[in-house]
Amino acid sequence: MAVVTPRIFVSHLSGIAVFDPNGDQVGRLRDLVALLRVGDRPPRLLGLVVEVISRRRIFVPMTRVTGVESGQIVTTGVVNMRRFEQRASETLVFGELLDRRVRLVETGEEVTVLDIGITQLPARRDWEIDKVFVRRGKGGALRRKGETLTVEWSAVTGFSLEEHGQGAENLLATFEQLRPADLAGVLHHLTPKRRAEVAAALDDDRLADVMEELPEDDQVEIIGKLKDERAADVLEAMDPDDAADLLSELPEEEKERLLTLMRPEEAADVRRLMSYEERTAGGLMTTEPIVLRPDATVADALARVRDPDLSPALAAQVYVCRPPDETPTGKYLGLVHFQRLLRDPPFTLVSFIVDTDLPALPPDTPLPEVTSYLAAYNMVAAPVVDEGGALLGAVTVDDVLDHLLPDDWREAGLHGRTPTGDDAAGPHGKTADGH
Repeated sequence: MAVVTPRIFVSHLSGIAVFDPNGDQVGRLRDLVALLRVGDRPPRLLGLVVEVISRRRIFVPMTRVTGVESGQIVTTGVVNMRRFEQRASETLVFGELLDRRVRLVETGEEVTVLDIGITQLPARRDWEIDKVFVRRGKGGALRRKGETLTVEWSAVTGFSLEEHGQGAENLLATFEQLRPADLAGVLHHLTPKRRAEVAAALDDDRLADVMEELPEDDQVEIIGKLKDERAADVLEAMDPDDAADLLSELPEEEKERLLTLMRPEEAADVRRLMSYEERTAGGLMTTEPIVLRPDATVADALARVRDPDLSPALAAQVYVCRPPDETPTGKYLGLVHFQRLLRDPPFTLVSFIVDTDLPALPPDTPLPEVTSYLAAYNMVAAPVVDEGGALLGAVTVDDVLDHLLPDDWREAGLHGRTPTGDDAAGPHGKTADGH
């Protein structure tokens, strides 16, 4: 009786959990590493790129994969925790094969790769790519109705050529459920060309969220490849403090050009933030906290807190001020914690429950004092008020942590660090499997 080997399409594997033999989760699958071969021979899968808890990306050889089923991958043996580094001869399946334009050998017709089928060879632990799911016609968001078909790997050609103008919709579809920080990790590990293509395919709000989680070098690279009008739109969608930090890394001429293209009110907030020293309350704050007038009710406050676009730190409390409601506001009266909002009836005026005892921070408060303030009062955000008593913004704990951690902490989190004393691998972090 012939042995039937299961086939799996890689779109179903994106982000699934990877477990060790004891049933403990190692991490989540972020890509597969393939070796393209001469002629029409199917590529061999070398291994998995797995993102572990610390956001380090490691390599797990396919020879250590014992099962791919029920939405999980099971491995055997000791996992090498050194970070994965792609070699010139290796190809990332998600990052480099999906959305590629190739041609059908029989007709020469151009098609777009939507998915890749992999299978395990009988009686072996080796895996290879054997099927390609493609769509006829040119790719792109406006042309999705072309006929689709599944063909043998040998039935298409063009994978070995450098792709120009490669799309990104199918790659993004495999990662659409990722948090911005995790999608930032995906972008960081792509080539600059592929990173620019994926950034171009994201909508402004999604790209803005991801940009806030990227290292500064990646931010500058991406913003520099966007058209000026779109770059300005993305900056407007970013939190003002993050936009100010990014703009401060750009040459003066480029910075002014983008600020001029931004909406005047958005640009004004960013310019105001850039006027403060970086490691002060004014330089750390966001200009968009929840501001309510004294006659607002608890129901009004809870409705504002429910905004899904707010970070947990900003949603933790509301700030009660005289008009105007936009920062800089009228006189700052105090704040109301989220827990207090939950304890009082919806019709209660926030002016009746406002905390007026908690001091506010001047904008020139240095970072160590801001840190001490949050720790002393068990706060996740702090009001920043000017000499005239107007609320300028709020400093959140995540922005404080950004400046307390080493300058390259995002880079370390995305690249991964070699643990001290990890000498289990050979030179350059390679195992017997070559990584």
